[in-house]
Amino acid sequence: SSSSAGMIVVGMKDWSQREDAASSINAAVRTTFGLGAKVAPEATVIAMNPPALPGLGMTGGWTLQLQDMTGHTETELNDITKKIVAEANQRPELAGVRSTYSVGSPVVQYEVDREKVKNLGIQLSDVFAAMQVNYGGYQVNDFNRFGRSYKVMLQADNDYRSSTDQMKFIFVKSSKGTMVPLDTLLRPKLTSGPSNISRFNGTRSIQITGQTGNGYSSGQAMNAIKEVVQQNAGTGFNIEWSGQSREEAKASSSTMQVLVLSLVFVFLCLAALYESWSVPFAVLLTVPTGIFGALVSEYGLSILEAMFGHQNAGLQDSVYMQIGIIAIIGLAAKNAILIVEFAKVRVDRGMEPVKAAIEAAGLRLRPILMTSFAFIIGCVPLAIATGAGAAARNGMGVAVVGGMLFATAMGIFLIPVFFVGMEWIAAKLGLVKQERKKSSADYM
Repeated sequence: SSSSAGMIVVGMKDWSQREDAASSINAAVRTTFGLGAKVAPEATVIAMNPPALPGLGMTGGWTLQLQDMTGHTETELNDITKKIVAEANQRPELAGVRSTYSVGSPVVQYEVDREKVKNLGIQLSDVFAAMQVNYGGYQVNDFNRFGRSYKVMLQADNDYRSSTDQMKFIFVKSSKGTMVPLDTLLRPKLTSGPSNISRFNGTRSIQITGQTGNGYSSGQAMNAIKEVVQQNAGTGFNIEWSGQSREEAKASSSTMQVLVLSLVFVFLCLAALYESWSVPFAVLLTVPTGIFGALVSEYGLSILEAMFGHQNAGLQDSVYMQIGIIAIIGLAAKNAILIVEFAKVRVDRGMEPVKAAIEAAGLRLRPILMTSFAFIIGCVPLAIATGAGAAARNGMGVAVVGGMLFATAMGIFLIPVFFVGMEWIAAKLGLVKQERKKSSADYM
């Protein structure tokens, strides 16, 4: 984005030729940083992973906007930025933390000779407008051609804005109608400062970007850099996220809401199905076994992959895993429904809850195993997938396979216990329907 910067796009080899961690894109980024550190101090080399979602920023990883709310000087901003970057690179959750903000770029400041401008009868706004149009550019119109809209920009040619001496070719009109060159009204002063001033949401900001550390999630990395900024920035600053990080921060706050709503809707459907407020709890109490299995599977596999140096280590707590957990809520509830439905019919006819639960579990054991293992086997290809984009399939597949194995193995024994427990609590609270009592007497 500046005349003193350049970018090289490097294409990676095919996925089939990058089987070990040393040939991964993260390893290439780390290697480039190491090579860049050996370059002369006049240059700064930054390597970055392309964004996973096109259109949300130019770089991968996280992007933080440090907003200056109280008007700090450029030197203060530079010192704070360097301190944040240095400390952030010491955190294990973060990697490749950098910022392009620097006050070392050569800058020319112009001092306007206001007395001379006044004596010559020149409008001060004309001086600023001439500088704006010739050096910064000014949009004057749009025109449509070939099915597209083009901007009409006024700006001096590159040869007339490359040095301070070119000011003599730019004129402003005095009150007497004479043309006065700008170099007679302005005094240039060579200094240093930032190459550009960026703003975010209308406020001056400094962009800090980076990657996640090996074995950590993007959410953990965002929390870590937020802690570093809060410890070093002090008062007068505000933290915002941009690009992909902004969407992730918005989505992460709704994760628990989605899970809770999923449980609420399942409960309401079961309550309508059984016409009871107590029986659905026997079904929902088995759901934590599936969620526990998904978490154990994800974290256990991540630890094993990290131990063996697998390049896709760290699958835990991804958005794909969360989708798998929502699927497990329905699958675990399905197993419980097969037992609870048969047990409830027998209890309504007068059978003892314990005997009804045992008999229902025995009758529905084969259907539960058949449907559960059919689903587990169908998701195994997701769990062991390889190739480009395999990490997304692995995260969902491992969560579903592990969660269903736990829910099936433990649910067969826990579902009857939960059903009997809820029947006992309902009886103690007087929630048992009168119709059930009458039908129980008839059955006896």
